[in-house]
Amino acid sequence: MKLIILDRDGTINEDRDDYVKSADEWVPLPGALEAIARLNHAGYHVVVASNQSGLGRGLFDMGSLNAMHAKLHQLLAKQGGRIDAVFFCPHAPDEQCECRKPLPGLMEQIGERYGTDLRQVPMVGDSLRDLQAAAAAGCEPHLVRTGKAGQLADAQLAQLAAQVDGTMVHADLAAFAEFLLQRERIGRGGTRVADSGPGELT
Repeated sequence: MKLIILDRDGTINEDRDDYVKSADEWVPLPGALEAIARLNHAGYHVVVASNQSGLGRGLFDMGSLNAMHAKLHQLLAKQGGRIDAVFFCPHAPDEQCECRKPLPGLMEQIGERYGTDLRQVPMVGDSLRDLQAAAAAGCEPHLVRTGKAGQLADAQLAQLAAQVDGTMVHADLAAFAEFLLQRERIGRGGTRVADSGPGELT
C-alpha cells in the first residue's frame, strides 16, 4: 500500500498563532491541495495526523472541527483528490495522552487501521514534533518550509532538521510531491533529476 501521512496546520493549510478555530479560518496553502491530488493520481493514499489541542482547550468544538475537514474534503475534491482519513489528537498538552505528537500514537493508530508497516512511510510536517513523531513510528521524516518552519532562518532550519536523522527538507507540499514522484520514477529506471537529501531544500 502506497501511504503518505501529512500534518495539517502549516503543512496543508495556513497555521495561526491563535489556532485555526473554524471553517472560515481554515485556508489551504498555495498548491497544497493540488499536490495531494497529484499524489492520489500516482496511487498514494493520503491520511492526516494532526494535534488539535484547541478541542481540549475549549477553543472550538467537534462541530467546528468537522466543518473544517468538510471544507478540506470539498476543496480537495474539486482538484480531483481526496484524504482517506483524518486522525487527530483532541487533548491539551497537560492531559498526558499517548496520541499527541511528538509521541507516535496517531501514527500507530494509522498503522493499525490500514494493517501496514509504517517503516519508510513518508510523513510530512512543518515542526520538530512532526519529525520526532515520524521517527518514533519508523516513518520517513520530511519537513516542509511552510507554517512554523517557514518562519525560520536557514541556519535555524538546518539545526531543526539535524535533530532527526534522515530528515529531508522541501519548500512546500508541492515540492515534496515532486520529489517523491521523481524518486519513484528513478526507482523504475527513469532519468535521474535533482532531488533533495537530508537537510537540503528542494
